[in-house]
Amino acid sequence: MLFERSAGHYDRACGIMALGSGQAYRRAALERAGLYAGMDVLDVGTGTGLLACEVVQMLGAGRHVVGVDPSPQMMAAGRHHRGIRFVQALGECLPFPDSHFDFITMGYALRHVPDLHEAFCEYFRVLRPGGRLLLLEITKPASTLGAGLSRAYFGTVVPLLARIATRSADAGQLMKFYWDTIEHCVRPEVVLAALSQSGFVAKRTTVHGIFSEYTASRRG
Repeated sequence: MLFERSAGHYDRACGIMALGSGQAYRRAALERAGLYAGMDVLDVGTGTGLLACEVVQMLGAGRHVVGVDPSPQMMAAGRHHRGIRFVQALGECLPFPDSHFDFITMGYALRHVPDLHEAFCEYFRVLRPGGRLLLLEITKPASTLGAGLSRAYFGTVVPLLARIATRSADAGQLMKFYWDTIEHCVRPEVVLAALSQSGFVAKRTTVHGIFSEYTASRRG
């Protein structure tokens, strides 16, 4: 798989794509979503643990975050992030008991989920009553100009820079694939409807016209 072949370059390629601001944005989004010390947190589609790493930093010493991902190579590349317990699993079939977590996160992996309702029902199951969910995604801009600029940057500039900086053709291909999946990502209204149908009270906030933050809470 492309993700597995490029796992060792993933963090650097993401840093290039975000112009070095990715972690600061992740932390700000977590703060807006209401993450606080003392919570038990699950990061779905954790990859190398970039989002989970910020969760660990915010929760403080002694707290452990669980990150699940189907790719062992991606998780192995993130082993240097201390405080994350990596578990190989799919978000649609989580190996945890009911009402086990206070907060679930997913960073830029929503577009890879084949069945939103199935995944969201599973998140609902493992969350405690009143638990919160944060889904971060890059959404194709609605305007023609914005979509064109995003296509040029994410689809051409970022793959080229990633390939040059990492000296890896796979890293360049991964960034190109990243944009391809953004272009065909499920529409925001579909995501919100699937969250509601799965038992969540949800809303979407946009940042800079391209970053979607879906926040939701578990009913009951």
